[in-house]
Amino acid sequence: MGAFLDKPKTEKHSAHGEGNGLHYGLSSMQGWRVEMEDAHTAVVGLPHGLTDWSFFAVYDGHAGSRVANYCSAHLLEHILSGGAEFGQGPSSVEGVKDGIRSGFLNIDEYMRNFSDLRQGLDRSGSTAVCVLLSPTHLYFINCGDSRAVLSRDGKVGFSTQDHKPCNPREKERIQNAGGSVMIQRVNGSLAVSRALGDYDYKCVDGKGPTEQLVSPEPEVCVLERAAEGDEFVVLACDGIWDVMSNEELCEFVRSRLLVCDDLEKVCNSVVDTCLHKGSRDNMSVVLVCFPGAPKISEEAVKKEEELDKYLETRVEELLGTCGETGAPDLVSVLRSIASENIPNLPPGGGLASKRSVIEAVYNRLNPHREEEGAPSGGEEESEEGGGSMSAHLLEALRQFRLHHRGQYRTVLEESLATYHLQGENTPAIPLRCGCSCPRSSIGPDNPKTKSTGTGCD
Repeated sequence: MGAFLDKPKTEKHSAHGEGNGLHYGLSSMQGWRVEMEDAHTAVVGLPHGLTDWSFFAVYDGHAGSRVANYCSAHLLEHILSGGAEFGQGPSSVEGVKDGIRSGFLNIDEYMRNFSDLRQGLDRSGSTAVCVLLSPTHLYFINCGDSRAVLSRDGKVGFSTQDHKPCNPREKERIQNAGGSVMIQRVNGSLAVSRALGDYDYKCVDGKGPTEQLVSPEPEVCVLERAAEGDEFVVLACDGIWDVMSNEELCEFVRSRLLVCDDLEKVCNSVVDTCLHKGSRDNMSVVLVCFPGAPKISEEAVKKEEELDKYLETRVEELLGTCGETGAPDLVSVLRSIASENIPNLPPGGGLASKRSVIEAVYNRLNPHREEEGAPSGGEEESEEGGGSMSAHLLEALRQFRLHHRGQYRTVLEESLATYHLQGENTPAIPLRCGCSCPRSSIGPDNPKTKSTGTGCD
């Protein structure tokens, strides 16, 4: 079975909560992937007397969901039971960092003994990006290529760095363990250089757990909380970051908070927007808001209502210009609207964030479009790319060539082009280069032979 479905699964798992002066929302969607391999954790008020601490995390599984699901249920307890002193004084910060590191190494070693993982029946692994909040500090924890971003004083105040095989420090460790980095992947296969699980990459004799081809060691960054400036933290898997930059996502979330105080709905909007922008991966996002987060603005709400009304009117006008061929299909309507200079579109989200408004009006005015042979929502082009599978493939190849040099890339392009020209039913496979360009995997049958990140050297 391939890595992609014929249509995306758009049902969402979403939730929200509050406590310790925080409000949070979360949402996840399977999307185009054959399986849902993401997981998450949201705990407000921790055990062992840490009632004023909170913990949030997103896990992006690959080659299965076993490791991601176990970590979502048990990583926190491994961190808290590591023997570290979780105090609040300045001297305790290093102790907390040590406890986090020990928790990751301990759970990774613990899972290695699971019979299915030990016998190679399950070869799954997972990234992990977390934030541990004390009353005085923010502990950002990252292992892999999921990402956390802090919005502070109206801009990106901090973001974690993706662990990619092409990063110099990661590449050095991989090579010292006898491995290599080819096409931005560990041994040409795995696109992350740190992860939990993935024991096929953790069996080099004479090397400790943090010296293996793939390391379970997290990178922990600590920031003092800023009561006035801190707005929100976003944790998300690369299915989100594939199509939005740090700045774009923070701008989009900020714009949504000005018109909606339901964080669950805000997260749903992020996931929907990323799907319409062209993400073909599982998508998960956790949004944690501080007291300083943007509040609903009457002016912003009014502009949002005016924008929705304008889009509704444009759809009605376009459907009212039916010629001999009948009503235009949804793709044509989207193309027409996308070609216009529309004011006040949500920053970072653009027209993709208003797809649901356009589609709702279209369906109301043309309810029988499916019976008439028009494409369903999952088959239509995204506002960010071409309409056909061929166009997606050719655009992916073009971007791949632009961002890379090297003979193997020429061979890859020629091979894929030849395969397509021979008439095979090739799926749309956006290629991701491992740099900042939002492209997907070149290995559709291995969900985490994929690459995103902060750049390649």
